[in-house]
Amino acid sequence: MSIVQTFIVPHPPLIIPAIGEGRETEIQATIDAYHEIAREIARIKPDTIILTSPHSAFLPDYIHISPGESASGDFSQFGCPKVRMSVQYDSDFAWKLSLLAESKGIPAGTQEERDPSLDHGVLVPLFFVNKYYKDYRLVRIGISGLSYETHYELGICIAEIAEQSDKKTVFIASGDLSHVLKKDGPYGYQKEGPAFDKQVTDIIRSGKIHEFLDFPEDFSSRAAECGLRSFIMMAGSLDGRNLVSKLLSYEGPFGVGYAVGSFKPEQDVVEDEYARLARMSLEHFILSHKKMSRPKSLSPELTQKKAGVFVSLKIDGALRGCIGTVAPTTDCIADEIIQNAVSAGTEDPRFYPVSKEELDQLSYSVDVLSPFEKVSSTDDLDPLRYGVMVTYKERRGLLLPHLDGVNTVDEQLEIALRKGGIQPHENYRIERFEVVRHQ
Repeated sequence: MSIVQTFIVPHPPLIIPAIGEGRETEIQATIDAYHEIAREIARIKPDTIILTSPHSAFLPDYIHISPGESASGDFSQFGCPKVRMSVQYDSDFAWKLSLLAESKGIPAGTQEERDPSLDHGVLVPLFFVNKYYKDYRLVRIGISGLSYETHYELGICIAEIAEQSDKKTVFIASGDLSHVLKKDGPYGYQKEGPAFDKQVTDIIRSGKIHEFLDFPEDFSSRAAECGLRSFIMMAGSLDGRNLVSKLLSYEGPFGVGYAVGSFKPEQDVVEDEYARLARMSLEHFILSHKKMSRPKSLSPELTQKKAGVFVSLKIDGALRGCIGTVAPTTDCIADEIIQNAVSAGTEDPRFYPVSKEELDQLSYSVDVLSPFEKVSSTDDLDPLRYGVMVTYKERRGLLLPHLDGVNTVDEQLEIALRKGGIQPHENYRIERFEVVRHQ
């Protein structure tokens, strides 16, 4: 069963009445939104809650997943030891997640625990959840100094474990936004603070959660945020799914930004891994102007095999770009997709480069080519099954199989010859190939 719903929440201790002593009413919208999501979680009745917190174990090069069967914590450091709680962990989920992360080369697991007690990034969300629902087990995950992409890839692993399970799973990403919103706030003011919070709340409203990956790290640092990597891990758990998103509240009266958001997948159809990689590559390049590194969470089919690859982009069924390689030019299919997706979106001479505004309109297909076979007769061709490449001297033209409007061998050859600048009377060579299409 896949992840049913995810939430972004803040964790100000003063929201707890015994700590706020009346000041919590200054963020009443946040409190109201918290109750709303807690009621939603009670309606879902999840078996497992994944909760990421920037105040759990933080290591520079390792993402910590809390081990064991249970844990407890209280608000002693905020002068309120009597408000405490205990949770039962979903140790099976944590164990499977650790194994999957290790198999994919992601530095994450249950090692190096230093303080098993629940931190306030966990306690605050559960304070509200437990008012309405307690019949769950928890998977508690920290963040690290590792890259945004590594946290996103662990989120993909979380989704994979959830999909293999028969349990309902909810993901809560705990994290405050900027801490530098006001001159009279506890951390002062930086112009990046309000700008950061606006970008985050815009993403929550739009549901374009992949854009969490595109914050420059120096900008986020100057904004003094604490929740971004938590949000990114959550985004990874929803990778490739259509979302209904909602910003339930945003406040910052004390100089720290508090946002509550909800993300619900529209359907349980998961995007094909090949097409997803093409989408991630082009989006990353358009938004950050940098080539994406190969994710560590890919299947061996993508990382251990080589092939020529074509990436095609469409908007409303109309071609928007198509670039490919007839034979492998990189170390593996994954690298071929990453390279050719960027080329399809930015280098196809028939089109202007894809803009940021078009990203959400694009559909992707990835054709992985088989080795080429020489043919001696057009009787060996079939435009539905085989693509064709024609070659004369240094000129060549290629056409993929199963294209709209190409129904006969003569039509297929005519287009391929035209693309290669080859005349029909020239003594050209014909080769055929098959493709596996992912879209």
